[in-house]
Amino acid sequence: MSSLSPSKLLSQNIETLSSLTINLPVLDLACGAGRNGIFCLQHALPVRFADINQDNLKTIKHSLAQCEKNNADLASFWCVDFEQNVSDILVENSFSAVMVFRYLHRPLMDQIKSSVATGGVVIYETFTTEQPQYGRPKRSDFLLKSGELVEFFSDWEILHSFEGVKKSDTAETQEAVAQIVARKL
Repeated sequence: MSSLSPSKLLSQNIETLSSLTINLPVLDLACGAGRNGIFCLQHALPVRFADINQDNLKTIKHSLAQCEKNNADLASFWCVDFEQNVSDILVENSFSAVMVFRYLHRPLMDQIKSSVATGGVVIYETFTTEQPQYGRPKRSDFLLKSGELVEFFSDWEILHSFEGVKKSDTAETQEAVAQIVARKL
């Protein structure tokens, strides 16, 4: 389906998503080329791909059409600008899980938490303030402070957390990230 493999964090936690008994889709927020959502589809999980870029969503649809066993009937697409929309657009929807990779818009955090059904999961990985020494992004608006991601989800059950430097999933470089897998109580 996709030439890129999924995030290692997602592949390590796909069983957590697969075991959810909530009959709602997984939101792939700021999905880009859709590598993580496509991986979920391959595991028969319904996915809502959400991105500001309509071309990204078209690319995902094209990728799904190229694959014989694609579970495309489990996919839905949402072209949305989460940063310009001031309404509670996420709160108006409900998901079994929300996954976010390489994206940070702090004003969305409360909406992300509210949009996950009780018992559902968040899988989140993005860059920390240590990232500029390894490459982009460099703007503090796009970088988590030390302990910030765990603090956002401190009232949830933390299934996994990591903060530090690791090998990139998509390149032969190092990157400074924070990760969390948390279940809504």
